[in-house]
Amino acid sequence: MFTKSPVHANITAENMTAILYIITCSVFLTAIAGHIYVKLRLRPGDDSDFDDYYHEFEDQHAGFARYEKWSRITFAAAVVSALVLFVITVAL
Repeated sequence: MFTKSPVHANITAENMTAILYIITCSVFLTAIAGHIYVKLRLRPGDDSDFDDYYHEFEDQHAGFARYEKWSRITFAAAVVSALVLFVITVAL
């Protein structure tokens, strides 16, 4: 009644490694590009009121909070994808 699909039967370890490389490299390059964008565009500029905040309350500034959040997210994505690339390279 149930038969195996010929598409699923042809997936080998080499094909899976290539697929993982493509996905992980895409995530890594996107994360690096996103991190560069965040560092260049989302940082509060010289014309903002960021300098008026005391250093203990700077995380309450909306622009700085958004900048910090996206900076951490993009950096974490780059680190995780680099680790996955390392594991793929060493383990497979």
